[in-house]
Amino acid sequence: MITFSAQTPAQLGAVLRGYRRMRGLTQDQLASRLGLTQKAISHAETSPERMGVDRLFQILAGLNVEFALRDRAPQKTPSEW
Repeated sequence: MITFSAQTPAQLGAVLRGYRRMRGLTQDQLASRLGLTQKAISHAETSPERMGVDRLFQILAGLNVEFALRDRAPQKTPSEW
C-alpha cells in the first residue's frame, strides 16, 4: 500500500494527479467514470482549494483511494539534527 501525504492544497492536487496516473487514467477517462467533465478533474488537480468536500470524495472513490487523517510527525529541533 502506497501512502502519500498532503499538507497544502497544491500538494493535494499533485497527489490526486499522481494516483490518477498510477491507475493509467487520463483526466477524460476518470471524468467519464464519475459522470464529470474533463475540466472538473483538471480543476481538482490544479485548484483543489476550490473543490468541495463532496467532489473530493467523489474523485477519491473513482481512484479507489481513501481519505485518512493522522497526527503529523513531530518536528525535530536543531539540537536533534
